[in-house]
Amino acid sequence: MIIRAVLSLFENWIKPFAERQDLRPPGKVWGFVWFYVRQAKSVIAALVILGGLTAAIEAALFYFTGRLVDLLDSGVRGGGWSALLAAHGTELLLMLSVVVFWRFLAMLLNGLTDEQVMAPGFAFMARWQAYRHVSRQSLAFFQNDLSGRIVTRISQGTQAVYDLISTLITNIWFVGVYLVSTIALMAGLDWRLAAPVMLWVIGFILVARYFVPRIRLRARDYADTASMLNGRVTDSFANIQTLKLFSRDSDSDAYVLDGFERSRAAALGLSRMVVAVRSTLTFLAGLMISLTAIISIHLWLNGQITTGGIAFSLGLVLRLNMLLGRTMGQINGIMRNIGTIQNAAEMIAEPIHLVDRADARPLAVTGPEIRFDNVRFGYQPERPVIDGFSLTVAPGEKVGIVGRSGAGKSTLVNLLLRFYDVDGGHVRIDGQDIAGVTQESLRAHIGMVTQDTSLLHRSIRDNIAIGRTDADDTAILEALRRAEADGFVAGLVDQRGRKGLDALVGERGVKLSGGQRQRVAIARVMLKNAPILVLDEATSALDSEVEAAIQDNLDHLMQGKTVLAIAHRLSTIAALDRLVVVDGGRIVEEGTHGDLIARGGLYADLWARQSGGFIATEEGAGR
Repeated sequence: MIIRAVLSLFENWIKPFAERQDLRPPGKVWGFVWFYVRQAKSVIAALVILGGLTAAIEAALFYFTGRLVDLLDSGVRGGGWSALLAAHGTELLLMLSVVVFWRFLAMLLNGLTDEQVMAPGFAFMARWQAYRHVSRQSLAFFQNDLSGRIVTRISQGTQAVYDLISTLITNIWFVGVYLVSTIALMAGLDWRLAAPVMLWVIGFILVARYFVPRIRLRARDYADTASMLNGRVTDSFANIQTLKLFSRDSDSDAYVLDGFERSRAAALGLSRMVVAVRSTLTFLAGLMISLTAIISIHLWLNGQITTGGIAFSLGLVLRLNMLLGRTMGQINGIMRNIGTIQNAAEMIAEPIHLVDRADARPLAVTGPEIRFDNVRFGYQPERPVIDGFSLTVAPGEKVGIVGRSGAGKSTLVNLLLRFYDVDGGHVRIDGQDIAGVTQESLRAHIGMVTQDTSLLHRSIRDNIAIGRTDADDTAILEALRRAEADGFVAGLVDQRGRKGLDALVGERGVKLSGGQRQRVAIARVMLKNAPILVLDEATSALDSEVEAAIQDNLDHLMQGKTVLAIAHRLSTIAALDRLVVVDGGRIVEEGTHGDLIARGGLYADLWARQSGGFIATEEGAGR
């Protein structure tokens, strides 16, 4: 119980998932590192103190060795243990306590702080906070980069912060304290013994000044190519079906191989510099050992130090050489970590461009009425997709948005959901500018079924209840029934034997057919029951029989809601209250299906093309 209590005390020293408002770190390497380090200052301070104490004790062991040689050489051999203890018992007892007890205690506390606090606490804290910040980025942020590359930068970047701090404290700091202790102890015997070590320190500073900037640049290049390579591999696996359908293996391999070759070239450039610096420092260390041996022998021959002094000096410098060798082995990792951090910091520290205003309030919905008021928007501001667009959708009205591909239909939906901010004009719901309400409350009042339905790699239950996490299984099953999805869900079994609502659907829902995914998505919206409903090709993935079966349920779902429906298959929206025809980001026609057919404009042309080439009958017009 006592051991468990002590472990719990250490394990809870850092609370990695504690709430924090400011999640954005600086974009520079050491500012990025300090952002996370300052949240664990007491732990870092403890590691510094304990690491320094351990290093000092390690240096003292060689002093004890030299001192013991001198004590044994003092002529007490004939008197045995009793004479030795009588003459030097207190000093020997002190040495024994340091070697057995104090060294053990320092290393135990150091190990507990490093392994029980830093490893499971600090690393998870940094990763969690980085994830939370990046996850709040705008939709455009994720559309402009590969998801695998983003994940790699978060995972490797935050891990590199922990690895760097751990290495600097447990290795570099340890060696630094040991080095200072060595110089002090050797200078205590004779200042000339400390001279070789001091010369090595000067040489190290000169070597570091030359090599470190060059290694840092190459480490950054390597980290960038490594995340690029990870992104390419992830992209290939995520789209493996498309590659198997359209691409030859050799072409797919060539694209990924190019990433491997670029990453390997960067790794070789870094490795060359690391080999150069390690070789230089090894040569300097050899000179230090040789000079120390020559000086100590010279002093002994002149009777200026004892035999124990020689043992002490050479032992210290040989141990220092071993530590320096270990440090040189860490240089590669340190520089790689710095490069990885630099590469990750630039992305993780990017400010969130689409945020709630400081005075944003939750959206209050009574109607709801939707109003686009002279809206202008372009994904590139100089090339507007929507220009001068004005539309009012009355509470409970069901409006279809029609137009050619690229006319701006889906962009209107993105603006309504505030995935992007308008460049001009306003989007209002019940008179409230959506730019002045919280994004979470805005999207909570909108249910949407998209053409490209992707599900989370979670259970059916989790996918349906994502918009209403308090829903019980009864409500979930009712939503499935209304979406005509209860039949196939009941028979689902995943690879681990989980059934029905517990079955996992695979990444992006790949274990379900397109129609099954669409019906799960419709069930999700039915369960959410938001007052505004957006249908973006909601039945496009369904066959005619299934579409007919759930159309009545969709009609029932639309009752009392304000609806925006986008469709290329015009028969699915012909019966809506009003159809709005968009072309070039503007409204060119609007009215009922019959009105627009009689007008003989763009809508009539689109209808004629579909009914003649893709739709066998015009029954949809009568719905």
